[in-house]
Amino acid sequence: MARTASMQTDDPAGQGAVPASALLDRIDLLRLDLSAKLAANQSRRSKLGQFFTPEAVARFMASLFAFPHMPKTLRLLDAGGGNGMLTAAITTELCARRTARPEAIVATVWEVDDELIPFLEETLQLCEIACRRAGIRFVADLHHGDFILDAADMLGSNRLYAGESPRFDAVILNPPYRKLRSDSEERLRLRAADIETSNLYAAFVWLAMELLADQGEMVAITPRSYMNGSYFRPFRQALLKSLAFRRLHVYDSRQAAFNQDNVLQENAIIHAVRGGKPTPIVVTTSHGPSDEGMASQTIAPEKFVFPDDRDAVMHVVPDETDRRIGDAMRRLPHTLADLDAAVSTGRVVDFRARDRLRAKASKGDAPLIFPRHLSPEGFVQWPREAGDKPNAIQARANDDPDLLPRGWYVLVKRFSAKEEKRRVVAALCDPSRLPRGPVAFDNKLNVIHQGNRGLSPAFAKGLAMFLNSTAVDAYFRQFSGHTQVNARDLRSLRFPDRETLERLGGHVNGAMPQLNDINRLIRAEIPGMSEGDDPVANKTKIESALDMLKDLKAPKGQINERSALTLLALLDLEPSVPWSKADNPSRGVTELMDWMAAKYGKKYAPNTRETVRRFTLHQFVEMGFVLLNADDPQRPTNSPKNVYQVEPSALELMRTFGAGNWKKNLRKYLASTEGKNRLREAARRMTQIPVTLPTGKTLHLSAGGQNILIKEIIEQFAPRFTPGGRVIYVGDAGDKHLVNDEAYLRKLGIVIDRHGKMPDVVIHYTVRNWLILVEAVTSHGPVNMLRHTQLKDLFTGSKAGLVFVTAFLDRQGMREYLPDIAWETEVWVADAPAHLIHFNGERFLGPYEQ
Repeated sequence: MARTASMQTDDPAGQGAVPASALLDRIDLLRLDLSAKLAANQSRRSKLGQFFTPEAVARFMASLFAFPHMPKTLRLLDAGGGNGMLTAAITTELCARRTARPEAIVATVWEVDDELIPFLEETLQLCEIACRRAGIRFVADLHHGDFILDAADMLGSNRLYAGESPRFDAVILNPPYRKLRSDSEERLRLRAADIETSNLYAAFVWLAMELLADQGEMVAITPRSYMNGSYFRPFRQALLKSLAFRRLHVYDSRQAAFNQDNVLQENAIIHAVRGGKPTPIVVTTSHGPSDEGMASQTIAPEKFVFPDDRDAVMHVVPDETDRRIGDAMRRLPHTLADLDAAVSTGRVVDFRARDRLRAKASKGDAPLIFPRHLSPEGFVQWPREAGDKPNAIQARANDDPDLLPRGWYVLVKRFSAKEEKRRVVAALCDPSRLPRGPVAFDNKLNVIHQGNRGLSPAFAKGLAMFLNSTAVDAYFRQFSGHTQVNARDLRSLRFPDRETLERLGGHVNGAMPQLNDINRLIRAEIPGMSEGDDPVANKTKIESALDMLKDLKAPKGQINERSALTLLALLDLEPSVPWSKADNPSRGVTELMDWMAAKYGKKYAPNTRETVRRFTLHQFVEMGFVLLNADDPQRPTNSPKNVYQVEPSALELMRTFGAGNWKKNLRKYLASTEGKNRLREAARRMTQIPVTLPTGKTLHLSAGGQNILIKEIIEQFAPRFTPGGRVIYVGDAGDKHLVNDEAYLRKLGIVIDRHGKMPDVVIHYTVRNWLILVEAVTSHGPVNMLRHTQLKDLFTGSKAGLVFVTAFLDRQGMREYLPDIAWETEVWVADAPAHLIHFNGERFLGPYEQ
């Protein structure tokens, strides 16, 4: 029997309906359960390509719809329904709007997965209830089938649908992600509809676009990979022909959007209008869905896709700094072909040549260069002993097609590692560091050569240095949103003339210069890169500020660009000013943000002020290196005149960043009284957690362990789900039986074994005579089958029905334990306090038969 989950909201009897405001919380909890099940069945996930939309992403997507002319009946398409999160998000958005609301919503939803249909049906029912409360009629049209096949037949010559294809006013979409085989049924049906694409997500978006009505709006989240590359060229051309882009949002982190599904992919959200007139496109960026600090930049359509670009490559330009870098790169005069150079992927595919690979080279073998042979110094380091990993390949003959003649080559990694700082990584193959004779390159490397032969040494060195520059890496990220660096991408780049590159190459000796030196030399040697202020210096100074925050042991939530810019603004450090010249002016939040825009070209939305204050400056103050209102400590904390200033001893330390004595000074600072991290000190100083019982009595729990969660159980769970209930037991790591009403337990027929392990909280819900046994999970496990049995035995003889609840602080913590939770138990999560999840879903909160 398959495990299922149903949900209850703020109603112990289970009779109430979830309001629109809580609808997405409820569905997001179900998403985590479904994601855990998919994670346990990777073959099924691979087959379907499913990744469910997190609540924060769905809310943001729904907020992008403009609907300047709202129809009376809004026809909505959700082509990959999943658990219904996106349909629920736009329903919630429309219900919350006071104006420009439709009279009716007709939601057409497709879902192919049999196991998701019950969850999707429940979500659609909840949407109908939420709309009814808001005075909107909601009609769901659920298609249990394959959207690709159905929509292709609607649009193609092989029509199975009579009459005109349906047209929609709005499309909201998180399509599945997987490759489509050229001989698959989906590809054949798509071709019949004049659609040619090799990935499922592109097929979904393309078909949905074709089903949009004139002036209809689409909001979709997809990988950024379609924005460049030959495979997706027809898809890009189709999008640009039919849609006018209005908004483009990119998450800086490759992991953030779907982090709970371990997705390593740079994602973009688009908002576009079918048949709309081209207008400036708003490009926004944030670190991830939970980051409310959003930077914004407006670009002209012709800067998004250059009119003369036959490949229709899309450029994401997040700020003024990147715009200036892009302009400078495009002004360079030459391509590789102009310089009489070419780039190809390495010729050896290791699994096809397995019988010829050698860990140690013998006579007749050629060196085989893999990405692991590229050293941090920017040269090939060969051989590299690593167990039985190959270093050489057996040559088949003098004219072996896998080999290239001895010479200088520039190698560029085709794949960047997880969250690697640099996307473009180049190294030199110096023939003097290899045995005499030909050389082979693995196909995970791009090889720059000259007519399948080596380059001149100075030219090769200059090319490698240029490719390793911050300018190239930053520009490359504007048009490439995936982890690969393809040969075609390198062919599209522009370079200085050969003489300039050879002059740069003269600065490369035994090792590649450090990045700061590379950037300085390029600015000095290349005329087009030296005009005006240096935008590359912006990038490198921000990266340095991030490194400083890491050294200062800032929390993970403050290791981001927003916090780095805030630190630079507090130090009044412009891009070209050395750290030794840092200052500590007093500045308010608005002044800090204006400074970031003026000096670093990073414009944050005005409503980001509170994000900067709450999620950057507050932590800086608590860490002790920033002072709040040093000029007037008595100023109220909510005053609009609040100012922030770097603490003097911290300023003294920061002026030494990058110098030889930085590490020594840092250790001294962190050990000093002034430099102690008050975030950690506050945690150490906190000895007790006050908790208010339903009776009004206050308890004091010891700090640490699961007691923060116990506080949430008593103050949030109990009033919602056991109103009027009596708390008769509370466990505490410091006082094992902080509340232990043994006399009351005896009245219920319960005599506790002194050696038995009690649950963390016991509540008697007197209205229904239920005994609620709650386990608070932070480091120890949930109510699994073993614990379920132990608790039944411990509370044998109870006159009250037993209800078993596992409580978690947040959804991420819950997800880890979902597979272990016992049937016939409940789950409550503190960050969605109005909901319960019932495993097996046979009833709402209540006891099961013994």
